[in-house]
Amino acid sequence: MADKNYYEILGVDRKAGEADIKSAYRKLAKMYHPDLHPNDANAAAKFKEINEAYETLSDEKKRKQYDFELDHPGMRGGAGGFSGFGGGGGGFSGFSGFGDIFSEFFSGFGGGGASASAADTQGEDITREVVLSFLDAAKGCTKEIRYTRNEPCPSCKGTGAKNGTAYKTCDKCNGTGHVRYTQDTLFGRTIRMAVCPECGGTGKKITDACPDCKGKGYVRKETVVTLNIPAGADTNSYIRKKGFGQASAKGGVPGDLIVIFRVEPHKIFKRKERDLYVELPVSFVTAALGGRVRVPGLDEPFEYLIPEGTQSGTVFCVRGKGIRTRTGTGNMYITVTVEVPARLTKEQKQQLEAFDAGTDMRQTGKMRAFRDNMQAMYGIDPYKK
Repeated sequence: MADKNYYEILGVDRKAGEADIKSAYRKLAKMYHPDLHPNDANAAAKFKEINEAYETLSDEKKRKQYDFELDHPGMRGGAGGFSGFGGGGGGFSGFSGFGDIFSEFFSGFGGGGASASAADTQGEDITREVVLSFLDAAKGCTKEIRYTRNEPCPSCKGTGAKNGTAYKTCDKCNGTGHVRYTQDTLFGRTIRMAVCPECGGTGKKITDACPDCKGKGYVRKETVVTLNIPAGADTNSYIRKKGFGQASAKGGVPGDLIVIFRVEPHKIFKRKERDLYVELPVSFVTAALGGRVRVPGLDEPFEYLIPEGTQSGTVFCVRGKGIRTRTGTGNMYITVTVEVPARLTKEQKQQLEAFDAGTDMRQTGKMRAFRDNMQAMYGIDPYKK
């Protein structure tokens, strides 16, 4: 166990308290959760390592044993490092207490039976991807998904025993699901906990198998789940449905269904968290004179007043027109792009030339600054024909 430094894995000091360890674990678990990194072996391995570290450091007895191993690497597992305790007389009476000490350390690994057995026999999770349209994700929706899984047998309630009662407590492990192997060696006593070979960790032995599932505890069946997806779902966000995963083959609780969302892009809207972004093309006349334009909304379009003299690239913020979620409502950001017609009639060109000739350069700040810089550098007016 002490081959890995669990404190370094979680990024905490060895004197860290329970709250610090839990905070570090939650941050790292969220970062490397396999649901957010499908088919990423490195993320899965890191997530497993983080859970292993937290499982040890969050348990007082396991942490005590682990710290002991860190401080006494040669004494781990009862091998090596014990020769100095014999006093040179060949007697090993000094080791008589180690069986009890290690028994105390290992009691958290299955001595209690129920919690460890339940964790070992839980069914596997099922992961499914659901594609959402942009509007469904933004506004929230209801989706029905169908999939086939190993469902707990209703006849035996997942026990595998006829009528759910035809079983007895395992004689070998006395219902704990684990057995303890003790061995006395020259270097002391070693204790190893293992899943009971007689009952497979369930703590029970079936006396009469369920005829519907043939003693497996589950049946293959199509499952239908209705998902109420809240507003604001985004790509890689997910919903976990407890107990809708694979049934346990050993009578434990079923795994979970994890539904990961993938949101399709929209032709008009873009989003960042709760905020919406819209690119709004307007004519040269509207930008110059101002005017009302219709802007798309999540539910319906609304009118927005473009101010006189609006420049291309100007961004306007409309509060409360973003995505409405349980934690708040976002804004909409409208970026104006001025469209210039590509083809003009001869008369239109003459009108624009007359307009340009009568326009005061002071009204066009960027053009004036550019002209002044060109004149300073080269002594020319770039706009003079």
